[in-house]
Amino acid sequence: MSDLDALQHKIRKFADDRNWDQYHTPKNLSMALIAECAELVEHFQWLTEEQSSKIPAETLEEISHELADVFVYLLRLSDKLGVNLVAAAHSKMALNEIKYPADKVHGSAMKYTEYQD
Repeated sequence: MSDLDALQHKIRKFADDRNWDQYHTPKNLSMALIAECAELVEHFQWLTEEQSSKIPAETLEEISHELADVFVYLLRLSDKLGVNLVAAAHSKMALNEIKYPADKVHGSAMKYTEYQD
């Protein structure tokens, strides 16, 4: 069992032990995920680029908790939908390599629709 599988199992058991599975529908989990993403963004909202790269230790700990919340909800949602996140990420990266060939986009932040024929 991989670390990711073990964590997913732990999250599933945590929800089961509390009888929360009834609330963990894809709709609810996706809404909880976006709420946690918003809490993460709040830490960076008014910072300059430089400030966002030099986070104080206390704030970094808070950010790590928000990242964990995002990760937990993402894992829970993928579990409920039967999506293997590692496989999905590999598949998406393969698509991204096609959409964003290094020789065309190196050093550019353009979206693929801006440079494709």
